[in-house]
Amino acid sequence: MSTPYPFTAVVGQTDLRLALLLNAVSPAVGGVLVRGEKGTAKSTAVRALSALLPQVDVVPGCRFSCAPGAPDPACPDGPHETGPGTARPARMVELPVGASEDRLVGALDIERALAEGVKAFEPGLLADAHRGILYVDEVNLLHDHLIDLLLDAAAMGASYVEREGVSVRHAARFLLVGTMNPEEGELRPQLLDRFGLTVEVAASREPAQRVEVVRRRLAYEDDPAGFAARWAAEEREVRARVVAARALLPQVVLDDGSLLQIAATCAGFEVDGMRADIVMARTASALAAWAGRTAVRKADVRQAALLALPHRRRRNPFDAPGLDEEKLDRILDGFPDDAPEPDPEPGGPQDGGPGDGGPDGGGPDGGGGGVPPQGSGPGASDRQPEAGDPAGPDDAAGPDAADPADPSAAPEAPQPSAQGPDGPAQAAVAAAEPFRTKVLSVPGLGEGASGRRSRARTAHGRTTGAQRPRGQLTKLHLAATVTAAAPHQRARGRSGRGLVVRKDDLRQATREGREGNLVLFVVDASGSMAARQRMGAVKGAVLSLLLDAYQRRDKVGLITFRGAGAELALPPTSSVDAAAARLEQLPTGGRTPLAAGLLKAREVLRIERLRDPSRRPLLVVVTDGRATSAGGLGGDPRALSGRGARLLAAEGVASVVVDCETGPVRLGLAGVLAADLGAPSVTLDGLRADSLAGLVHDVRGTAAYQTSDANRRAA
Repeated sequence: MSTPYPFTAVVGQTDLRLALLLNAVSPAVGGVLVRGEKGTAKSTAVRALSALLPQVDVVPGCRFSCAPGAPDPACPDGPHETGPGTARPARMVELPVGASEDRLVGALDIERALAEGVKAFEPGLLADAHRGILYVDEVNLLHDHLIDLLLDAAAMGASYVEREGVSVRHAARFLLVGTMNPEEGELRPQLLDRFGLTVEVAASREPAQRVEVVRRRLAYEDDPAGFAARWAAEEREVRARVVAARALLPQVVLDDGSLLQIAATCAGFEVDGMRADIVMARTASALAAWAGRTAVRKADVRQAALLALPHRRRRNPFDAPGLDEEKLDRILDGFPDDAPEPDPEPGGPQDGGPGDGGPDGGGPDGGGGGVPPQGSGPGASDRQPEAGDPAGPDDAAGPDAADPADPSAAPEAPQPSAQGPDGPAQAAVAAAEPFRTKVLSVPGLGEGASGRRSRARTAHGRTTGAQRPRGQLTKLHLAATVTAAAPHQRARGRSGRGLVVRKDDLRQATREGREGNLVLFVVDASGSMAARQRMGAVKGAVLSLLLDAYQRRDKVGLITFRGAGAELALPPTSSVDAAAARLEQLPTGGRTPLAAGLLKAREVLRIERLRDPSRRPLLVVVTDGRATSAGGLGGDPRALSGRGARLLAAEGVASVVVDCETGPVRLGLAGVLAADLGAPSVTLDGLRADSLAGLVHDVRGTAAYQTSDANRRAA
């Protein structure tokens, strides 16, 4: 096994290291979700944490890591005899994004269960992680049902495996750590809430710190063992501090005053439910224990809020996670200050130790190894100076701050952009308020990734039939299996009550559920759409559809066309908030190259079909139907757009046209485009859920008409 990178050698990332160590002190905090851009030491810090955890005593031979003094009474390997255990390091188990349900929770040998009546159980990753760390890299890309199983086990401290009346339960208590890049898609709010703490990480913009990161990484890669040896003393120091804080934690007193501060903070930020209050209470207690105190202070409550509340403030995927620190300070200022405490005795947990030397001191390479001093949480450097601080508001502003009395220093008002290669463009217009839309779905039965939009054969859903298993059996169809085995019982020499079942008799249940699709938006941003009220309504409609795509687990892409051609503003991605950001910045103006937009969509869908052939597309064209430019293609714009639409229809692309034409006199060009696409046309007002009852029926009916018409022409 390769030598892991030392935890104390990680440069910066104080919030990340503190959150991980607080969970090591008190696993009841509920885990950590680490959000941030790639290349920010997320995985490195998590993998290094396991070396700081104390060793665990386990029952010899138990596959489920039962403690010798208090073994799990329901352990599948039990019952265990009392006796001394064996010590081993705490495990760090990684859950791959592509893991199956059986790999996560374990699998039953269905054949032996039916034939012999025994619970032959192969443990999964949840059993391996018991009393250790379970690490999920790119947790936002994990299948929803796996996340549900994972978080249920983390909340209950146990894993349940159910297969056609045969059930197994075992303990599964672990420190859950997930990392994710928000650009690749968000987690559902209810899943975010299940993580105790969240941390936002980003690469430092300080050249000196970046140099130190590179220097240490190169030194580690040249000699991992030697590099780890140089940090061994700091690692032992932090490990001892974790052990001391764990021992001190039961003595920490969370008085009524601290509980009132926590309750007032959660109520002030309008956090849903009570989980935030409980997590804050546990985090504040862990912070006190980590600092070597037995009393929770106001600074602990503040730090706990900065770690436990930002991800619980999101109301929709377009809201950026975060916390208003000024509001937090105003809430806590309403409570009396803490009474002064005596200085800690020399050699105590607060005297020296990692974190006291700052980010650039205390380590053999001149870099900080531990965690920040108490209260240096997210955004602490941006805190407004309080009364009595040496630096006042003017000093804090810095020498380059603008003078409000100097008109030349004021920021310039945004001006319409000048004439460019795409024609005259106007400044971006704000989107109207989003609304709930009707469900758009792709006709037929797909086999794509699990989601909530279109019908598909999935691993979860209602049972529709049975088939021979392809590979490992995961969902047994009991009736079909018995039916297949019954005719052969006499030939197999059956005796007694048991059913003689062989592998060829097993039948896999086929299930129907919902899949996620690729929703590709093609948005007209030309001059005919440039009226501010009109474009605001268009953006509001697209934003509403994006919100619907987020809720239904779709990938989304955004193509815009105006002026001289079409542009892929956002390649297909799971990050709908990235699409919303591109939509917000979308300028308008110029002529209308509708054909270029349709052909760009066809090319994008062709490439995505090669990348992910199982994910079916849904094309949403948002336009008034006008075509005033060939977009460099040459020819009549109207004829070119009709030809492009018919090409998409011939390839079986399910489409919807959102007609943006307004006013008492309408040309109906969007309807002509819809006919060429073989798609329904719906107005902006008709897109609302309460005013368009038959849109899904129209999409499916149009596709069915396309198929029957093509069959008639072929005959």
